[in-house]
Parts: sequence; C-alpha cells; structure tokens
Amino acid sequence: EFCSSLAGTMLLEVFLVLGTLLIYFFFSKKNEETLPFKDGWWGRGQKPVTKEDSSIRPFKVETAEEELSDLFRRLDQARFTEPLENSYFHYGTNSVHLRKVVSYWKNQFNWKKQVEVLNKYPQFKTKIQGIDIHFVHAKPPRLPEGQAAKPLLMVHGWPGSFYEFYKIIPLLTEPASHGLGEEHIFEVICPSIPGYGFSEAPHKQDFNSVSAASVFYELMLRLGFNEFYIQGGDAGCVICTNLAQIAPSHVKGLHLNMVLVSKLGLSHLLSIVLGRYFPGLFGFQDEDVRRMFPFLKKWLYKIFSEFGYAHIQATKPDTVGCGLNDSPVGLAAYILEKFSSWTDMEFRNLEDGGLERKFSLDDLLTNIMIYWVSGCIVPSMRFYKENLQKGIGTQKHEKLTVQVPTGIAAFPNEILHVPQAWAKKKYTNIVSFHFMPRGGHFAALEEPELLAKDILQFVDKVEKGQLWKKK
Repeated sequence: EFCSSLAGTMLLEVFLVLGTLLIYFFFSKKNEETLPFKDGWWGRGQKPVTKEDSSIRPFKVETAEEELSDLFRRLDQARFTEPLENSYFHYGTNSVHLRKVVSYWKNQFNWKKQVEVLNKYPQFKTKIQGIDIHFVHAKPPRLPEGQAAKPLLMVHGWPGSFYEFYKIIPLLTEPASHGLGEEHIFEVICPSIPGYGFSEAPHKQDFNSVSAASVFYELMLRLGFNEFYIQGGDAGCVICTNLAQIAPSHVKGLHLNMVLVSKLGLSHLLSIVLGRYFPGLFGFQDEDVRRMFPFLKKWLYKIFSEFGYAHIQATKPDTVGCGLNDSPVGLAAYILEKFSSWTDMEFRNLEDGGLERKFSLDDLLTNIMIYWVSGCIVPSMRFYKENLQKGIGTQKHEKLTVQVPTGIAAFPNEILHVPQAWAKKKYTNIVSFHFMPRGGHFAALEEPELLAKDILQFVDKVEKGQLWKKK
C-alpha cells in the first residue's frame, strides 16, 4: 500500500512538473510572439511629472509670405553643375532636367493652391510621449444605413509624406463613387512619422520603428479605435509590422505593399543558389523567378547601386542634411532621384528620369515642399540611423514573427522583390499575396486604384472569414 501510494505521489509530481513545463512553454512562447510596447519620452528635457495633455487639436497647413520669399530667393540663387554627356539619371538627378523643374517651381507651381489641396482633408495634432503628432483623419461623407466605417491606419515612408495617400483616400472613404462597391468603407488615418512633415521631431536618440509603432498604437486608441486595419510600404511597412507585433489583438489585418526580410537562413541561401533551376522546391512561382533572377543583377547589384543614401543616413545623416535643409534645389535633387529610380529602374536611362510619366510636377513639388516648409529632412534621415545603427537582424522585432492576417501587394518595380515563400517565414498568416500588374515603390501615389482594390479584397477575406479572431 505504501509503495502504491509512493508511486501515485511520484506520478502526480511528474504530471505537475510536466504541466508546469507545458504552461511555461505555452505562455513564454506567447510572450515571445508579442513585441513590448515602447513607452518613451521624446520631448525636450526631462519628462514632466504632470500628466500629458491628450487633447486633439485641429491643424491646417499654413505658410507665411516671408517663407515663400526666402524660398524664391534661394531658387533664384541656385548653382547648377553641368551633367556629363549622355549620363541621363545614372549619376543621380540630371541638372539639365533639374533646371526645368526649378523653372516650373518658380514660375508655374502654385503652392497656395496646393495648400488648399492639403487642407481638404481634416488634419489634427495631439501630443504623444512628449511630441506633437500630426495626422489626417478622413471620414466617409456618407454611410449606408446600419454600416460602420472600418478604421484604417496608413503609414508613409521616406522620402514620402502623408500626401502620398491623397489619391487613394477617396477610393477608400467613398469606394462606391469609384466603382469599388460599398461593402467595405473606411475612415482613413494618415499620420506623419515623427520627424517627418508636420509631426514634431524626437529630441532624443533611439526613436526607431518600434517607437513610432508604439506612438501610432497610442494614437489609434486615443481616437477610440480598439480594432483596426493597418497599411504601409517603405518605413511604413516596418512600423506597421511592429504595430502588429505589439498589439495583435487590436490589429484586425496588416496590408503591405513592400516586405523586408532582415534574417536570411539556410533555406533562403539555398533558394538563392538553386531557386532559378528548381523553383517548385523552394515554393517560388514563375513570376518570383522572373523578378528575382539573375540574383546578382536583380538583388545584389540593386543594393550596391541604389542604397548608398541609406548608408549615409544610417551613419552621418546630419552632415548631408545640413546642405539639403539649406538648399531647396539640393533637397529637390535628392528626393526626385528616388521618385525616378524607385518608380522604375529603367527611368535612369532618360534625361528627365521619367518623373512625369507617373507623377505630375505639382504632386512631386508638393511632397518636396512639405519637407522644405517643415524643415524635416534632417530628422527624417536620422530615422535610418536609429533603425540601422545596431546592425541588421539584431533587433527583437526582426526575430519575431507576425501572427495577424496579412495581405501583400507585390508591385513589379519595387526595389527588391520578396517572394511569398520568404515572406511567410516572417508573416505566418498570409491570407492574400498578389503580383500586381504594374507600379513601383510609391504605390499609393502612382497606382492608387490598384492598391485600393487589393486592400478591399484583403479586408473582405478577413471580414468574411472572421480571421482576426482565429489566433
């Protein structure tokens, strides 16, 4: 009887140990899958002991006459360097074309009219973690009876701005008016990343993508949204990914038009070597092969030829930034080069960089003016240093997966193509992955209808399958 009692006690202890281990494994695994919220203080000086003012204040873009006079004086005094013969955009922005842009800027571009365009959607500011956050909040002009608008946070990147979304906003807030049905109608929130546009720049070091995601999470909660969708490309892709990692129970779906992979494992390396010859073995589709290979040309060469700016901005942003913040022509040259090559790498073979093939000069100069009048080019460049100075693949958010339903729109002229087979190692719940028929890096501005349609079909899948509840 003693032996059987002892055996029973030992068995109970074994079950308790196993149970404890299982509970620990289960909960520790869940904890590892969530990124900690970053509660920072980015204002000047010490954090005050008093509670932060959480009021939301209306904001409008305004420019004083003295600012415009100063701008025109600088444009008049610009010094241009003659480009090399037949160099087109291979050495960067071609100054022959730049002269034409500056002439248009001085003589035809109407900033006051563009300010009216910027102010057509309601804008606000609110203080979060010590700094003023600027955002556009566009609501649907009408809603069918019994239907609620779905909140959608859209985050821009560099060298873009909240203005990138002005062509897609009406397609999402009034889809029926644009032939996109009325099953899903959105209210769109487009914040300026701190240090970009009209959001205050952080006054302290270490404001990275996780910091921005935490600020935007607080913003959405402050606006009263407990469940919401998020969308981004470029830096917005990383910020939205981080937000999905911080608050998976609040993010109903994550839609991206750019994917970054910062951790390459053995399977990635094998697929780089053999994927062209055995695509099926690595989950590649024919279109993946077309966009990725030859790998040296379509990945490595692009990194070496296109990412010099990132190295500068990730190391010494303030040095170059001094010149760009002092010269509107220099600022335009720096930004326009990206709008050329990132829209289509083939545009480097054109003297005008193909800039007006996809964008109007008014749109391009409006984005540049947002950088100029806010004086934000330096803090916008610092964001690279804050995100990259500790090394690629070293941050916690880079090692964690994303559990929320994810939709990916892969545009053919995006700088680097990431196949679904690679993306799903990071985003474990991809419910929609589409090869888009045309378009490049600035998708919302370049191809608003294509992007809007992809967002709508993704949200439809999530809603009809109630996928965000199946965690």
